[in-house]
Amino acid sequence: MDFTYDSEQNDLREAVAALLARAYGDSEVRRKVTKTDPGFDEKVWTQLAEMGLLGLPFAEEHGGAGAGPVEVAIVAEEIGRVLAPEPFVEAVVLAGGLINRVGSDAQKSELLTALSEGSSIPTFAHTEIGSRWTPTASAVTATEAGDSWTLSGVKEPVPHGARADVLVVSAALPGGGTGLFVVNGDASGLTRSGYRNIDGTRSANVRFDSTPAAPLGEGGDQTDAIERALAVGRIAYSNEAVGAMDTALRTTVEYLKTRKQFGVTLNKFQALNFRAADMYMSLELARSIALWATVVRDDRRGRRLRRRPRPAAHQPRRPPHRQGRHPAARWHRCDRRVQGRALHRPAHRHRPPAGRRRLRRRPAGGEGRRLPDGRPAGRPVRLIGSP
Repeated sequence: MDFTYDSEQNDLREAVAALLARAYGDSEVRRKVTKTDPGFDEKVWTQLAEMGLLGLPFAEEHGGAGAGPVEVAIVAEEIGRVLAPEPFVEAVVLAGGLINRVGSDAQKSELLTALSEGSSIPTFAHTEIGSRWTPTASAVTATEAGDSWTLSGVKEPVPHGARADVLVVSAALPGGGTGLFVVNGDASGLTRSGYRNIDGTRSANVRFDSTPAAPLGEGGDQTDAIERALAVGRIAYSNEAVGAMDTALRTTVEYLKTRKQFGVTLNKFQALNFRAADMYMSLELARSIALWATVVRDDRRGRRLRRRPRPAAHQPRRPPHRQGRHPAARWHRCDRRVQGRALHRPAHRHRPPAGRRRLRRRPAGGEGRRLPDGRPAGRPVRLIGSP
């Protein structure tokens, strides 16, 4: 299987890398940008829109480019390489992905077109205090009154919740399940309190007090769509992490080549080279996992990331040593070999207890020699204490 990028994908990578290098080539620029609200550079966000990156995964009729998950992964990795604070994953992958998958044609035409143009920033308000990685909602409830809906409750943390123009909110439905609703940033009963995260990005505490909302798409339980969106978001964040890890490794190696200690550069010390090798192995493991997940996401034949298990009679038989292993496990085993462990040694054959071992016959020509006790050396000898 070929995992190399084609010419168009390489051109995309080079264009994104050039844009972000001009914007955040110096880490001091990023620190300056994140010190003030909204926590990212609006001009860079506009440049991303002009390049067509904000509409990358959407259809052309909605202002997008109709690209696939691999192209989105390329952009996410380049964003992570310079730790750009722009909300690409939050707006395009999470919120935009839900609108693209669940929303009606009218909602797609309005919301996705504005996102692709860079004139509107949506965000996904799903995380609740005390909840972790669950596709359901409980802290925010939806109430139906005739043909209209209202939301009440609290969502926190909401990424870029104070700056977002549109919020895609998950809420508990009266009849059970979790629905998705669209709330405008200027809706009545909506209170947003933004704050700075430790990495300089922004989050917010969002309160809904009988806030008017519109169901996303046809309404109803959207737990499966939320679960899928969260999985796709994790893949995008993984690619961002790979980009950040690659920068950390390159920076470390460059420092080892230039910094001197005791009259020589640090790369002359074997212990530091071992640690750099460990960093490289961790980077390649993370890259293989993120690439594998991206390829699975791009597989048109199986669109569901979480498939139900088939009956046992239809399960393919696999060797016990390969059951439940991730494809990247073989690199992990190689990593353990590099670290000097004895996994590469062949397993020793079972040897019987000492009392039952027998000496082998000597080859021809040894009959004239005798053991210390006077017996011929060519005969089998029983060990003392053997039955």
